[in-house]
Amino acid sequence: MRGDRIFGAVMIVLALGYILTASRIGTSFMSDPVGPRVFPYMVAGVVILCSVSMILRPDPEAEWPAGPMLLQLGIAFAALIGYAFAIKPLGFILPTTFVAGILSWQIGGHPARAAISGVGLGIGLFVLFRVILGLGLRGLPAGWGF
Repeated sequence: MRGDRIFGAVMIVLALGYILTASRIGTSFMSDPVGPRVFPYMVAGVVILCSVSMILRPDPEAEWPAGPMLLQLGIAFAALIGYAFAIKPLGFILPTTFVAGILSWQIGGHPARAAISGVGLGIGLFVLFRVILGLGLRGLPAGWGF
């Protein structure tokens, strides 16, 4: 129970920092009427509500992972941290393919199917974000093409 309350309090502090950071987002003359800050404020609001819920009603019988599951969580965490650092220099497709493959494999997929899932997600999400939604993503490292 104490772990849930500590985690809830830490998340509230992080959400308040997120709100502070979002409040510094500049508004251009061509923004929509709502502005660019609303989505980060909404995310922080949901995090605060969930955190307050964890503080007021903690899980009395929380089971913490041990052994191999901690290793799996560490691999997933390292992959996502690496993804955050790799997406700018390597573009969207390569890091997304790699991390999606790792996470698909961890969920329990066969390595070959996880690799195919990673390639499909990397390319499919790029098409969704770039072509359909019109976001300015760079697909591959500079000089490689798109």
